[in-house]
Amino acid sequence: MLAGIIDRVGDYRIEFRDPDFETLVKSIVYQQLSGRVANVIFGRLASAAGGKITPANILKLRPARMRAVGLSGQKTEYIRDLARHTRDGRVRFEELPELTDEEVMARLTAVKGIGVWTAHMFLIFALRRHDVLPTGDLGIRNAIRKAYGLEAMPLPGEIEAMAERWRPFCTVASWYLWRSLEPNANL
Repeated sequence: MLAGIIDRVGDYRIEFRDPDFETLVKSIVYQQLSGRVANVIFGRLASAAGGKITPANILKLRPARMRAVGLSGQKTEYIRDLARHTRDGRVRFEELPELTDEEVMARLTAVKGIGVWTAHMFLIFALRRHDVLPTGDLGIRNAIRKAYGLEAMPLPGEIEAMAERWRPFCTVASWYLWRSLEPNANL
C-alpha cells in the first residue's frame, strides 16, 4: 500500500525547521488551529516580542498582551512555561540533538502544554529524526485507514505493528502518508 502512495506522491521533500525555542513556540501556537489563523497569531506574537521570539522576550510580555495577539489563556501559559524551562536550563535546545528520542520526549513533555504529538513533530521536523511514528496523529490515522481500506481508525498498537516493516524510516513513511491526504496527491 505504501509503495503505491510513494509512486503517486513522488520524491521525498520534507521541509525542516531549526531545532530551537522559536520552533517549539510555533508548534504550540499552531496546535488545533488552521495554518492561516496560526500564522497570523504567530506573526503578531513575534511582533509583540520585538521581532525575535526568545525566552527573555516572551517573559517580558505580560500574559494580557499575549492574549491580545490572539493566544488562548492556555497557550499563553504553555509558551511562558516553555520560556521558564528554557531560561532555567531545564530545556537546553543545544543538547537535544545529542539525546535519544526517548530523552527528548521526556524533556519536552515535562513542559506544560507539550504532549507526545508536539514532541513527535519536533523530533521529525526540527531534529530530523528518521524513525519517528506519530501514532496519535489524526492525519496518519486517516491516511492509514484510507490506504489500507480499514473501516475504523487504526489504534496506536495496530499502527505500531503495521509500521515494523517501515523501520528505521517511519518518518519517511509518515511524510508520505500525510501527503497522500492532499488533494493534489494524484491518489
